[in-house]
Amino acid sequence: MSALARWCYQHRFVVIIVWIGLLIGLAVMSQAVKTTYDNSLTLPGTGSGSAQKLLQRSAPAQAGDADQIVWRTSRGSVTDPAIEQRMSAMLARVSHLPEVASVASPYSPGGKVQVSADGRTAYATVNFTKAADDLDHADIKRVIATATAAHEPGLAVELGGKAISNTEQAPPSTMSAIGIGAAAVILLIAFGSLLAMALPIVTAVVGVSMGLMLMAPLSHLMSVNGIAPILGALIGLGVGVDYALFIVTRYRRALQSGLDPQQSAVQALNTSGRAVLFAGGTVCIALLGLLTLDLSFIDGLAVPAAITVVCTVVAAVTLLPALFGVLGLRVLSRRQRRRSRTVGPDHAESGSGIWARWSRTVPRFPAVLAAAGLAVMVVVSAPVLHLRLGFDDASNDPTSTHTHKSYGMLAKGFGPGFNGPLLVVAQPHSAADRAALEQLQHALTAVPGVAAVQTGPAQTRPGAGPAVEVTQVLPTTAPETPATSSLITHLRSTVIPRYTHGTTLRVYVGGLTATLDDFASVTSAKLPWFLATIVGFSFLLLVLAFRSLLIPALTAVLNLLAAAASFGVLTAFFQWGWGTSVFGLGSASPVEGYLPELVLAVLFGLSMDYQVFLVSRMAEEWSHTRDNTRSVLAGQTDTARVITAAAAIMIAVFTAFVFMGQRSIAEFGIGLAAGVALDAFILRTVLVPAVMHLCGQANWWLPRWLDRRLPHLAIEPAMEEQPVRAPESALV
Repeated sequence: MSALARWCYQHRFVVIIVWIGLLIGLAVMSQAVKTTYDNSLTLPGTGSGSAQKLLQRSAPAQAGDADQIVWRTSRGSVTDPAIEQRMSAMLARVSHLPEVASVASPYSPGGKVQVSADGRTAYATVNFTKAADDLDHADIKRVIATATAAHEPGLAVELGGKAISNTEQAPPSTMSAIGIGAAAVILLIAFGSLLAMALPIVTAVVGVSMGLMLMAPLSHLMSVNGIAPILGALIGLGVGVDYALFIVTRYRRALQSGLDPQQSAVQALNTSGRAVLFAGGTVCIALLGLLTLDLSFIDGLAVPAAITVVCTVVAAVTLLPALFGVLGLRVLSRRQRRRSRTVGPDHAESGSGIWARWSRTVPRFPAVLAAAGLAVMVVVSAPVLHLRLGFDDASNDPTSTHTHKSYGMLAKGFGPGFNGPLLVVAQPHSAADRAALEQLQHALTAVPGVAAVQTGPAQTRPGAGPAVEVTQVLPTTAPETPATSSLITHLRSTVIPRYTHGTTLRVYVGGLTATLDDFASVTSAKLPWFLATIVGFSFLLLVLAFRSLLIPALTAVLNLLAAAASFGVLTAFFQWGWGTSVFGLGSASPVEGYLPELVLAVLFGLSMDYQVFLVSRMAEEWSHTRDNTRSVLAGQTDTARVITAAAAIMIAVFTAFVFMGQRSIAEFGIGLAAGVALDAFILRTVLVPAVMHLCGQANWWLPRWLDRRLPHLAIEPAMEEQPVRAPESALV
């Protein structure tokens, strides 16, 4: 790291020009190749996966997105001549708009099923030429404007579907700007210097921009999910600002101790820079550990997020030293430069301030504080015992959105289950199979929880075998409710086997609702193995880094506790609905099925970051003094301020994304913000130092036979360079 820091510092303008050229080149390339998102959710080995595979083979769906235009009249019927004429004219205009492939009208032959039983609600299906994420927002907004122009007093017109939803979400750039603004305020308070404040912001933005632009070529090599850029920006900005903050803080400390700017840059990179590499590596490994789940949907989120983290780390260890070379001593505030010029170097460690006083308080009451901290974490974690994984629907969109209103109109006109139909898919091969299927179709109407059953025409294509028959089952309950999940289980385990027993008929329950329900079940089953993997890996890394068994074990337990507390907050906030109304995120509903693994991966990586920065300073002091009390005190005193400042920045960035109005992203933001807050302000400042004071020298025990066999991993090596006093003229 010393050689890299020295080279980047001495060739600072070359490094800056290379970064500018790289960003320009990536911007041109990303515009040329475009990003192709893939939001398909396939689960091989599940009932919904088998149904989807059968349908794709025999009757592949259209490539484009299908959304709805919904209208409801407060008086009369939607089939009244005046309303029919008005809406038919509107649908004709929509059908001729760019990117619209076709419009299925309820007024066309066979369209009566698109009119509710009371005659007051109807819908039309708009088929686009492309997938929702590939459509230009301007084209979708033309459809929205044309459709809503047909409303009049007594006639409400709304739209729903994935494409419509995409246009109603705040762009990631807006949320990023809010997060960056909040981070800038915190950095300005922490540093007291505009230039010092700007360094972490610039570095993080450059790294995240690079990561987001790399998603375009990546999307042509693997399936990349449509929310990957949002998740990448959320994680990248959080860790990017933090990593740069740690390095800038060490650089400023070195300047104040009397080192010249180049030596300060070398020391910052050779200490905090190495810790950043270690921390970034743990985040990436935790994210890439998600690949072991073998779910393409999660792969399309984990890999782009890991690439963005890599880009922020590369920016921190190359661009920052170059910027140090440009700014030199101006990274210090004027007051600090004046003090260095008049008083001289400040070699003292941070011995004053609120965190220094708190650090001296912890060893006086370690047992009491450990018990209090543990009690807080347990209480916050308690709701996780009631966690239910599932998915949300458009009823949880902001109440002002078209998607929320159209969902309500369809639920009122056709029943709550209309928004989440189940598809019973079968391919009969014999007369006995066909007879069994007919009996099943008739029996479905009498199953408790089923509102209606619609049997469509058999679908087939040459070479695909016998025709596939699809029966649409409308539940009496909304898609996200436990009753709908129970109905899916009941159909698969009881109803279908009763009529297919003794035949060769295979019947599968599919559709989006069943797929998402299966996804929640699959991720729940794989979660313990994923937890064991990342906990075991973090334990081994910390054993290598700190030559201790107790510290890694304590870290593993506390990281699990932090994760439980984070999901306790999510359960109370979203599943119990304690905070959803405040942020306009709809009613209470289950936590997204794919959330646990992603949040756990990021939280474990970030928890490792804070633990590494805290304990590495303790280990450094321990290697010099062999005094546990002094080591823990020094580590907490020297790192508490920067860790809590870094946590405050992450909390601000993560919370900013809650205001996007997209519930799944809000769950990421709240989960990560809560996890970081509890980790930094309870675990690292109370529980960890209190327990380490209680354990004494046992913290650093490692059997000699194991110590001899383990490779050494130095996070912050002793500096070889001697302090070089900066010339007084440079301090002006």
